[in-house]
Amino acid sequence: MFAAENGLRGDPRLQAISEAIRVVPHFPKPGIMFQDITTLLLDPKAFKDTVDIFVDRYRDMGISVVAGVEARGFMFGPSIALAIGAKFVPLRKPRKLPGEVISEAYVLEYGTDCLEMHVGAVQPGERSLIIDDLVATGGTLSAAIRLLGTTQA
Repeated sequence: MFAAENGLRGDPRLQAISEAIRVVPHFPKPGIMFQDITTLLLDPKAFKDTVDIFVDRYRDMGISVVAGVEARGFMFGPSIALAIGAKFVPLRKPRKLPGEVISEAYVLEYGTDCLEMHVGAVQPGERSLIIDDLVATGGTLSAAIRLLGTTQA
């Protein structure tokens, strides 16, 4: 759906990117079909093409914050942020960030978790882009949205 809606239908980069992602059945528990992007990172062209697709899409959209969800969002987010002239804000698991943080709990398909962000990392009125590797139930994405919407200086 994304490819067709965004002029990427037939783009040969998508096939190569898709082929570079390994599917690991029953990880981390039975019934989960884990999309392993570490194999994508081993293919420099597919990795660059992935970043380029995001940059092409978001370059002129006034994004001032690229927020990367731990840990896979850290692999793509900084490159995208640099290319579009935005700051990178890590959204981390509990107790990984020093200093004062704000937290947001969420439910995922196989348990619960929490994201944290530095207080003051995002200012009111800043436009954000969230980078993660996939959306399963939407719990992590929803928590990231709530966290970025909490602007505490």
